[in-house]
Amino acid sequence: MRNDHQAARAAAAVDENRLWATLMQLAEIGATAKGGVRRLAYSAEDIAARKLLIAEARDRGYVVLGDAIGNLFIRRPGRRDDLAPVMTGSHLDSQPTGGRFDGAYGVIAGLEALRALDDAGLETLRPIDVVAWANEEGSRFQPGTLGSGAFAGIVDWRAFAKATDSDGTTLADALAACLAAFPDLRRAGFGYPIHAYLEAHIEQGPILEAEAMEVGIVEAVQGLRGFSIDIEGMEAHAGTTPERDRRDAMTAAIGLMGQLRAIAADPEDRLRFTIGRFDLYPNSPNTTPSRVHFSIDMRHPEETRLDRLSAEIEAIVAGYAGPCRVALAVDHRLPCLTFTPRIVDLIRESAAESGCRHRDIYSGASHDAVNIAKLCPAGMIFVPCRDGISHNEAESATPEHAAAGTRVLAASLVKLANEAA
Repeated sequence: MRNDHQAARAAAAVDENRLWATLMQLAEIGATAKGGVRRLAYSAEDIAARKLLIAEARDRGYVVLGDAIGNLFIRRPGRRDDLAPVMTGSHLDSQPTGGRFDGAYGVIAGLEALRALDDAGLETLRPIDVVAWANEEGSRFQPGTLGSGAFAGIVDWRAFAKATDSDGTTLADALAACLAAFPDLRRAGFGYPIHAYLEAHIEQGPILEAEAMEVGIVEAVQGLRGFSIDIEGMEAHAGTTPERDRRDAMTAAIGLMGQLRAIAADPEDRLRFTIGRFDLYPNSPNTTPSRVHFSIDMRHPEETRLDRLSAEIEAIVAGYAGPCRVALAVDHRLPCLTFTPRIVDLIRESAAESGCRHRDIYSGASHDAVNIAKLCPAGMIFVPCRDGISHNEAESATPEHAAAGTRVLAASLVKLANEAA
């Protein structure tokens, strides 16, 4: 049975000022001149953020665990520690020019929910775990959501151990340095049983703010397809090589990108098609490029549309008849996901009980919750971000919205953690 009285007490004990202060303290780690953060996965800044979180947890007497991919777990015990915990959290790593709230809000909201339970004097039947998933962004090492994917058994992180960042550091070496910074952490295994998973996050879109909503109850996450295209030509002198003799990888890339953009036209504006990474070699103003690499990030709420467009991308690359060699690789494939209806209903109930303005919404971005939903019932809670801006140093949220989402999270965690089965 849910203890709605306990849930209300937990929500009421959320301390808006304390929550915001912890968020701002975390934002100082990797802070940029434009007000954002640069806290790449397994970097010195990521390690410093983990140390801050561990110190906060141990100050409260919580148990702290780590695992082989660098996921970090904080456990508040329950009356029955033999029962599977309820889990909440997100990630601490950022984009190279990232914002202060993407991922970080979900981790600190989870920590504040635990502190609120302490302050309200509440004991739950089940333990509650707060997790900081490793390498969610994928901005330093591909693929993204690697920590949660490894935990859920969806990917074998060792297959990416030799992946390198822009400085040539391998994932394996960066991970080893991060783990070495915490030699005293007990190791958790991948995929341990979870009763339910909740993730709080900024919306990363404009809908909640535009409709003056405080909280979004996420019903579903749109699917994603990620590709890499590599083009190989030949370097040649820009002034002396006739057009007929050139194997210009840049010219080939421009032609292919034009065809790709054409198939991505969507009058309904539901498709999200992004060429976000573009590298060329030797990157000299008077030499024709011999190599080009670019990425495609494609998202849509309908699986059939994603499959059709993926086939069209493959056909465009296969049909290239120019002088260069072109190769297409599928980097990742995330299906569309509908969250567990009973969890969505429970979050919606908690939002209504808290008195906040809320609406149902779907997520345009993928999240760690998508991977963990393979293991257990799952759901997400969104709060607004100013102008819908994210993956940007200008990303912003308000203390009031952060607290509103955390109250809904705290109440929902209590209800789930008091379920006997």
